[in-house]
Amino acid sequence: MDYEFSAILDAQVPRAREPIFQHTLDTYASETNKVISVWGGFADGDLPFKAHEKSSTVLDIMKHQLLSERRFFAEFLGLPEVEPAAVLPTELSVSRMRERMFQLALPRLGYLAERDSRWWLEVVPFFDAQRQRIWVFWRRVLHTSHHRTQLTVYLRLLNKIVPATYGPTADVTWKGADPTLNAEAAGQARQP
Repeated sequence: MDYEFSAILDAQVPRAREPIFQHTLDTYASETNKVISVWGGFADGDLPFKAHEKSSTVLDIMKHQLLSERRFFAEFLGLPEVEPAAVLPTELSVSRMRERMFQLALPRLGYLAERDSRWWLEVVPFFDAQRQRIWVFWRRVLHTSHHRTQLTVYLRLLNKIVPATYGPTADVTWKGADPTLNAEAAGQARQP
């Protein structure tokens, strides 16, 4: 598994203007890293795969993720974004899609870092509703997580390695990993 992109993005997370919003930057960087990592589990030959005739292909999910992130950040959050026609890479390969996700995320981090609480708490249009920007941001994070999870299922169906995102997987684990698979583990209390 290639972690080149993740290492660069982690090193480039800026400090938030107001420290209370640092978690938004850290989370967006972390979630982007997870997407890039999961996408890296696919080969170009896997892009047409879909789990069911009514499901989207791997490529369609990747394209949707890039395009819908652009829409959320531009239309709903008001960030300066590239034109919609410039979102997708010219070559629709796994490596180019991963690079594009990385390229689009970096300027967003810088812009978000400069926002203050007034900006984050401002109510903005969201489809046919009105929501605070912070709410729209978390909705975006959840949407990204949803599609990443779809693709981890596709990796499993293709008998590929599923990378660790929130904890160990059947393929990736480490000493001290605690997947909490029973009531005893769920009831453990950390000692101060």
